[in-house]
Amino acid sequence: MQAAASTAMGANAILSASPSSYALLSPVSKPVAANHQPPALRSLFHGVNLPLRQSMASLSLAAPSTRKPLTVVAAATKKAVAVLKGTSSVEGVVTLTQEDDGPTTVNVRITGLTPGLHGFHLHEYGDTTNGCISTGPHFNPNGLTHGAPEDEVRHAGDLGNIIANADGVAETTIVDTQIPLSGPNAVVGRAFVVHELEDDLGKGGHELSLSTGNAGGRLACGVVGLTPI
Repeated sequence: MQAAASTAMGANAILSASPSSYALLSPVSKPVAANHQPPALRSLFHGVNLPLRQSMASLSLAAPSTRKPLTVVAAATKKAVAVLKGTSSVEGVVTLTQEDDGPTTVNVRITGLTPGLHGFHLHEYGDTTNGCISTGPHFNPNGLTHGAPEDEVRHAGDLGNIIANADGVAETTIVDTQIPLSGPNAVVGRAFVVHELEDDLGKGGHELSLSTGNAGGRLACGVVGLTPI
């Protein structure tokens, strides 16, 4: 009888407790910092601890990104142009195009020439402060002697001759591997020069054959500059 009475009294105590006592577990009142282990939830039953896993306290609401990274591809084609002028009536336009690291294609159109062959070269400098004379010697990064475009021993700027027709117009296309538009031997900022005479391609036996091809005076010149594709 005495045991039954004790049990009834305990049940009555629980049923008559205040509403704040209904929850058996009480959460921590302060927010949990992301870089700290959160305190365990405390039970109103003394001596019982229920640990809360860290992963539950640091759930991320951000959805995983599905965007792909942006890839920027540089243009493989490069293009440049030179406008040739001089003290005479000779003038023209030279357009250069290069795909990737391949050979450079040079399209030439020059007017006002006398009919026949004229030496055509790329010179070292893009300096025209003293006319075409200040463009310096042929572009020659390898320090070789003058030759024909097809020769192994040649200046990089040795592009041979162009041929003017009876109207004094020379139109031609040159494809060459030694005049790139980028890299250490890039021709941008250098100058094309058309000469008065035929280039002997280093084989004429003249004292100037191995330096200039004995091509005579400089009729017109133009500095190479990059242009949009």
